[in-house]
Amino acid sequence: MTIDIFQKKVADGEPLAGHEMIEFMREQSDLSRRLLFELNGSYHTPEEICDLFSRITGRDVDPSFRMFPPFYTDFGKNIHVGRNVFINACCQFQDQGGIYIGDGSLIGHSVVLATLNHGLDPQDRQNLYHAPIRIGRGVWIGAHATVLAGVTIGDNAVVAAGAVVTKDVPADAIVGGVPAKFIRSIYSK
Repeated sequence: MTIDIFQKKVADGEPLAGHEMIEFMREQSDLSRRLLFELNGSYHTPEEICDLFSRITGRDVDPSFRMFPPFYTDFGKNIHVGRNVFINACCQFQDQGGIYIGDGSLIGHSVVLATLNHGLDPQDRQNLYHAPIRIGRGVWIGAHATVLAGVTIGDNAVVAAGAVVTKDVPADAIVGGVPAKFIRSIYSK
């Protein structure tokens, strides 16, 4: 198994199942944890954080990217961030299913982005089912919000602190609550 084969399986919607797949994900998680200990273990300049995050994701991150560690991910190789993205402290990204964050988006303290589910049937419990999280441009996700697998958040939307987002959020919308519901447009008073 390689990252390219893994990402193709994810893009094709195949379940993350079987011994080879689980072992591959465990190996990648181990590699990511080593880098996370380095990222989270001491002070780093913004440039060093960009470099470490690029190593975690396996792709170059724009120099405008900013993060306040600590940061946690259980895989790392399926996180995609645009320009001028800010991720605040203590965020947790479960990214096997793919996390896409658009230009200029702000991710608040302790936000959880979870792209995986286990099978409900006990015989299927060890298998993983995934769906990507897509965050548009200029989105603001408040502290302690959780975004679940398969959710798309439209450009310029705001997710209130503590919200649990289980469904797509339209562009320019403010949502909040558990589960998150539409509150109003950012342009209405």
